[in-house]
Amino acid sequence: MIYLWWVWMAAAVLLLVLEVLAPGFIFLGFAIGAALVGLWLLAGYAIAWVWLLLIFAVVSLIAWLVLRQVVGVRKGQIKLWDRDINED
Repeated sequence: MIYLWWVWMAAAVLLLVLEVLAPGFIFLGFAIGAALVGLWLLAGYAIAWVWLLLIFAVVSLIAWLVLRQVVGVRKGQIKLWDRDINED
């Protein structure tokens, strides 16, 4: 079952739904990794399941790191509170 491309694509969609429910770019990297493995299998490149999981892990890590650089907290970015909502 791990060799079926649609299983990986379904996992990617499920991870995207989880990302919408719990935003923070946590599951988006995993969704990108699952989608890439699904596309890899759809293209006809069948390899051992261990390598599929390794590709998934590496691509997910790279995607997460890139997302953190692109949309993450910038250096020196702070939130200044100039008024307290409880004092009104």
